[in-house]
Amino acid sequence: MYSNKLSRLLLGLYSRKAAAVCGVLAHSPTGRSTFSWAAVCEERTLRLQSSACLTSTRSVSKTTVDPDEVKKFQSLASKWWDEQGEFGALHAMNDLRVPFIRDNLLNVHRARHPGKPLAGLRILDVGCGGGLLTEPLGRLGADVLGIDPVENSIGTAQLHASYDPDLHERVCYRACTLEELSAEGEGGEEEEQGAGQFDAIVASEVVEHLADLETFAFCCSHVLKPGGSLFITTINKTNLSYVLGIVVAEQLLRIVPSGTHDWEKFISPVELERLLESSGFSVESVQGMLYNPVSGAWSWTNSTAINYALHAVKLTEDPHPEDPAHTAATHS
Repeated sequence: MYSNKLSRLLLGLYSRKAAAVCGVLAHSPTGRSTFSWAAVCEERTLRLQSSACLTSTRSVSKTTVDPDEVKKFQSLASKWWDEQGEFGALHAMNDLRVPFIRDNLLNVHRARHPGKPLAGLRILDVGCGGGLLTEPLGRLGADVLGIDPVENSIGTAQLHASYDPDLHERVCYRACTLEELSAEGEGGEEEEQGAGQFDAIVASEVVEHLADLETFAFCCSHVLKPGGSLFITTINKTNLSYVLGIVVAEQLLRIVPSGTHDWEKFISPVELERLLESSGFSVESVQGMLYNPVSGAWSWTNSTAINYALHAVKLTEDPHPEDPAHTAATHS
């Protein structure tokens, strides 16, 4: 539908210098539309000034849920499985993120079931939406729990999974938050959903919608087994991500609904790595991702300027690292 417009736009973007590439539409005296980097800077400056009194759009509320984000996705809950609709790019992203998760897990856990390489592993899909990533992980043999605070999205996920008998015993969903799940089992109740129960956590295109990333990282560490993997895909906080992710994708081409993303919530790989390391993770790899809106396909790239995927591992902690009595007992 947008092929001709996109082709012309991308050709212009990639053939000009960076100063002309990253801009918004402006009209020259001749009446032709051009790209103005100054206009982008001015718009971003106004946004920053409007929130200057805040140190961050991520409050220290100790909850990952942003009510405004819940409202956005509540209105889209019935559209998750429309591959030509608002979530078409997420459907296409499975071509990258599913192998990324599978291959990194198989580097640690040897496949024991032909055709079901992830059999025996428990995976938590945080912010699962309609189950676009939950289902393919289940088909690879993993036992997957998808959680999302939007109840209607969970309803959509449950309904879609019910059509595939192969998923009945492998995939389940709950309408809850990560911190609610993390809090369970602390008193011995619901231990199966409590601390240290998952081999891997997936949070794909989620962290840019959360209210508190510190709470997110802490809860992920809490529910993961030592040595467990955390997989994140998200959007970098760069000028280019603002132009392509918001101005072009939302405001010009309407690839995703306007207002889907807030640039202030984007996070760079360096910031995300620092945050995860402070919560007991070691970042193993970061890989750039690139979406081609003309072909509708994703590909890996060396640049993390827009989208990127990250794999981190929860460190195995010694509960008594400097306890002489513990050391003596260990060697006795």
